[in-house]
Amino acid sequence: MREEDLPEGSPYEAGISPPVQVDLPLDAEAFYLVHQGMYHAYAEAHLGNRRAAEEAAHLVFAELLAGWAELLTEGNLEQSAWRVLRRVVREQLEVEGRLPAYIVNGPVAQMLRAAQGRLAKMESSRGVYTAIAELPPRQCDVIVLRHILGHPTRTVASFMGLDDRTVDYHHRRAKERLRVLLGLPADPAPENHEKEEGLR
Repeated sequence: MREEDLPEGSPYEAGISPPVQVDLPLDAEAFYLVHQGMYHAYAEAHLGNRRAAEEAAHLVFAELLAGWAELLTEGNLEQSAWRVLRRVVREQLEVEGRLPAYIVNGPVAQMLRAAQGRLAKMESSRGVYTAIAELPPRQCDVIVLRHILGHPTRTVASFMGLDDRTVDYHHRRAKERLRVLLGLPADPAPENHEKEEGLR
């Protein structure tokens, strides 16, 4: 592109090179278009701002593209890609030496601060945010995707490369682990509710 072809006031007039057009394989471009929104949202929930999320998602997709042919032969592309996303986000948090943003200022934190009076009554020495961050990776991802980002099970399953029932399993395990970590009482067994309702 010649300098005289640049629109007036273009940042490229100042010597900044215009972005390079990259021809992606069609399947890689489709994967990007389908997954980029969820990847940005996940990264932003952890990193706390759109710019950091965009940078993390860019790193993820660049890494995926660099090994695209190999990824296609591995089997479950979604699971492999999700592992890359989770690793990139975790590494960024480690470099910055901080906890995920949802612990400090995310939607869950805001809702919990609003309900602080009720939470103060709980006899727990640990915070909900810290407990979520301490969950095993898949359980943590399911909680973040379902409760912080508000995605339904089917969407979570699709992006993580899992079956719906597997996501439900991780969700149940995460809720139970959170209950234990927070020192909350166990839910009465479901069969007891059914028996009680049958007596009414």
